[in-house]
Amino acid sequence: MNIKELDKEYIAPTYARFPLCLVSGKGSRVIDDEGKEYIDLGTGIAVNGFGYSDEEWIGAVTEQLRKVQHTSNLYFSEPCARLAEQLCVRTGMKKVFFSNSGAEANECAIKAARKYGEINKGAEYTTIITLKDSFHGRTLTTLAATGQDVFHKDFLPLTDGFVYAEANNIESVKELAKENKCCAVMFEVVQGEGGVRPLTIEFLKALEAFAKEQDLLLIADEVQTGNGRTGKLYGYMNFDITPDIVSTAKGLGGGLPIGATMLGEKVQDVLGAGMHGSTFGGNPVCCAGALNVISRLTDELLEGVVERSNYIFSELNGAKGIKSVSGLGLMIGVETEKDASEVITTCRNKGVIVIKAKHKVRLLPALNIDMDDLKKAIKILKEACAE
Repeated sequence: MNIKELDKEYIAPTYARFPLCLVSGKGSRVIDDEGKEYIDLGTGIAVNGFGYSDEEWIGAVTEQLRKVQHTSNLYFSEPCARLAEQLCVRTGMKKVFFSNSGAEANECAIKAARKYGEINKGAEYTTIITLKDSFHGRTLTTLAATGQDVFHKDFLPLTDGFVYAEANNIESVKELAKENKCCAVMFEVVQGEGGVRPLTIEFLKALEAFAKEQDLLLIADEVQTGNGRTGKLYGYMNFDITPDIVSTAKGLGGGLPIGATMLGEKVQDVLGAGMHGSTFGGNPVCCAGALNVISRLTDELLEGVVERSNYIFSELNGAKGIKSVSGLGLMIGVETEKDASEVITTCRNKGVIVIKAKHKVRLLPALNIDMDDLKKAIKILKEACAE
């Protein structure tokens, strides 16, 4: 059997895969098992921030592999400690818990928020406000945090303790806070799976002020928006707000699984020994890769993200067959007159990989994608929309 047949025979059918088997790549170009080359504007859903087979990242990971691949959290590990230091120095957060994925990073954020509520407001203050059309993960608890019924219906009952406000509507948040005993508000500054919809600066500033007034923690889910994706190190930095907890994953590892939950001053000490854990959290190889990624998210690199973003928006806004363009940085949603799936197929046939978010085409190119590759890919996308 070939790879596609083996997959169908032996892997649980939880993914509606595109008919591609990718075998090798360099930069933003990737080759399938039939030798066809593509320009990838999906980057493994915002994971491969520096593209495929990045030499610096490979060097950092390989060097650590030659030392020790795993230690467990019973012992100290230099890459883990160094990465936590860099995350705190560059965000102002105070402590970090490492895990393996965005869902786990959000689980930790939820646990920390509930423990804070218990300590500072009372044991009954467990409810967390999230936003409609949000997405926070696929564990039972992070599914419950996700404000989309479509993700809930197959797995009821979910974890209690979540209520859903209207995005960009501060009065909706205030009403829920009045009706429930709340400890936190959790949000994505750009709702990725919700259709690549940015929150407004007016809403986020009002949310920050209300949270401070009511002693509600602000939890910024930066799983997809973090690590340079929006043109800032973390998405919330575009809006001049200060969360109490920041979760991230995806692009942090550059292709290896890692999640991080950054804890601000209010919550830095709420989780004590034995209260949380993760076998592979803080794995030295994953942390070595993440250290390389973080070290390269410089002002110059982030300026390049903004430059590429501006190019994409200028090319697509008002183009034939395109209704609207939304997003921030290199996290972009394109509403097309055609069905998005048809556009995605046409692009793939012409050698460009794009993905989907609800009814939109979603673009998540490498942060440093070569401009010639980007121009060629956007030209093909425009043709696919206009045909």
